[in-house]
Amino acid sequence: MADARHVLVVDDSAATRGFLAATLESSGQYRVTQAASGFEALRLLPRKRFDLVVSDVNMPDINGLELVRFVRELPEQRTTPVLLVTTDGRESDRERGVRLGASGYLVKPFAPEELLRVVASLLPRPDEGT
Repeated sequence: MADARHVLVVDDSAATRGFLAATLESSGQYRVTQAASGFEALRLLPRKRFDLVVSDVNMPDINGLELVRFVRELPEQRTTPVLLVTTDGRESDRERGVRLGASGYLVKPFAPEELLRVVASLLPRPDEGT
């Protein structure tokens, strides 16, 4: 996994974080760092370079929408794709996420294959060009 893409998974639910991390890592294409809260993600983002951030929207401290805004303000992470995952599929929420800079939006529940498909669309393999 030397050429694996580095993904930050942010979710306050340990079960959801585990599902997301296991799904991504099982593909052999991604290595995952997990954050249990928006605050934890804020501590990690300036210190490491991530190829993708996957974040829950509804978290008790810093929500996913606020996290997108923070990522877009960091010079070294400004262009990092952010995939928001949520149980709320309202079009107005999706539009708000995209307006704030989210690269994708996935409504729970979803199959592992759907997650991998969306992540692959946001992170083309290096040999496919970017």
